[in-house]
Amino acid sequence: MLLTFVFTALAFLASVFTRDKARGIGFTKLLWFYFATIYDGLVLFILYAFSDYPLDKATLMMCVLNPVDLARISVLFELDMSAMLGYTGALFQQIFGSATGLSISVLLLWAIVPVWFAGRKFGKKDL
Repeated sequence: MLLTFVFTALAFLASVFTRDKARGIGFTKLLWFYFATIYDGLVLFILYAFSDYPLDKATLMMCVLNPVDLARISVLFELDMSAMLGYTGALFQQIFGSATGLSISVLLLWAIVPVWFAGRKFGKKDL
């Protein structure tokens, strides 16, 4: 449910920053597609390309920068299926013990920050 709030907030932000309705809808769909598929491919490419280096903290940051990954991590931790996460799940368990509180708080930030920016921009618009 929190992921729905995140993408609704991003859609609100996109609608405020674009004048054309079709362009705003297209940008919102592009954001969703980016976070759902393209971002994971880029992360896998980076992890494969730099596999000789320790990427523990970089992997954590890359997971925090994607709300879909955060939602996946929180669901899998709630279901005690952290073994399904592989390297990222083991890393989250090692550093935080559990990722539920961290992922939910960051997802709340993902929902609040775009709404805040959109509200500021909407308040300054001359209607």
